[in-house]
Amino acid sequence: MTNKFRLFAGSANPALAELVANQLRAPLSPRVIERFPDGEASVRIEESVRGCEVFIIQPTAPPVDERVMELLIFADACRRAAAARITAIVPYFGYARQDRRRGQRAPVTASMVAQLMQVVGINQVMSVDIHADQLEGFFQVPMDALTATPALCEALQPDLPPGAVVVSPDVGRVGMATEYARRLKSSVVVLHKHRESGSRTTVTHVVGDVAGRPCLIIDDMISTGGTIRRAIEALLGAGARPEITIAATHGVFVAGAREALSHPSVRGVYVTDSIPVNTEGWERLRVVSVAPLLAEAIERIREDGSLSGLR
Repeated sequence: MTNKFRLFAGSANPALAELVANQLRAPLSPRVIERFPDGEASVRIEESVRGCEVFIIQPTAPPVDERVMELLIFADACRRAAAARITAIVPYFGYARQDRRRGQRAPVTASMVAQLMQVVGINQVMSVDIHADQLEGFFQVPMDALTATPALCEALQPDLPPGAVVVSPDVGRVGMATEYARRLKSSVVVLHKHRESGSRTTVTHVVGDVAGRPCLIIDDMISTGGTIRRAIEALLGAGARPEITIAATHGVFVAGAREALSHPSVRGVYVTDSIPVNTEGWERLRVVSVAPLLAEAIERIREDGSLSGLR
C-alpha cells in the first residue's frame, strides 16, 4: 500500500476494521474518538490525510443515531484535513428500512441520511446486503451494495441437512433466497406476511411445499427475532421437519432476540460480523466474517477495478 492510503476504524466495530486491515496488510491509522460529558462526539485524526484516499469503517449498529453522527463527524474531519477522497464503509446501513413514506406526514429517513453523508464530503459509500435496493438511488455519489451470501453459503454448506429448502421470510427477500438456493442447489419457499407494526408481523401463507423437509430461513437482518420466530411456527405448522437453520447477514439482536430464536427446532443461527455480536452462551450461533469481502472491495476501488463480482 502507498502512503496515499488511510484506513480508519470508527467505534462501532473496531474488531472488524482490524480484520480488514490484516487482510490488506496495512495498519489502521490512529484516531481519537471521545465524548463530551453531554454526549457530543469528538473525532481527532492523528495522522496526515492530505491528498490521501481515506476509508472509514463504521456500521450504523445500535445505538444507530450515535454511530451515524460519529461517521459524519469523522468524514468532516477528513475533508477539512484535505483528504483527496473519502469512502464510507457502512457494512450495516441501519436507516435503509425507512426508504419510503408510510404516511402523509412521515419522513424518508434513508434519503435524509444519504444527503447528510454527501454534504460532509463522503465521495463513495459501500454497504453489505442493504435492506432496500432503492437506497442506492438516494445517493448522487457511487453507492456500492455488496453481498455476504457467498460467504454465508460456504459456511452453511457442510452443516445443512440433506433436502433443506430455502425459505424467504417475505416477498422482498425472494431474490436473496433464490441466490442462496442456487448456490446450495435447493429450492425456494416464500412466506407471505402482514405487518401490524414496526416490530410485529403475522405470517398469512406458506407458498411452496415444506412437508417433511428441513428448512433454511434467510434474511438480510435479524432485529427482534419475532419475524423469524413466527416463520418457524408457520413452517412447522405446514409440516416442515423440526430442523430449522437460520442465516442473516446482520445480527442486530436487540433485547429479547436470543430468546425469540431459542426454539427447540433451531439447529443453528448464522450471521456475519458486520455488527459486533455477543456469542457467549449461545452455542448455536455461528459468525462468518465479511472482512475478506470488504478488503477485496477496497483493493478493487484503489485499483479502479470492478466490484460487479462482489455484488
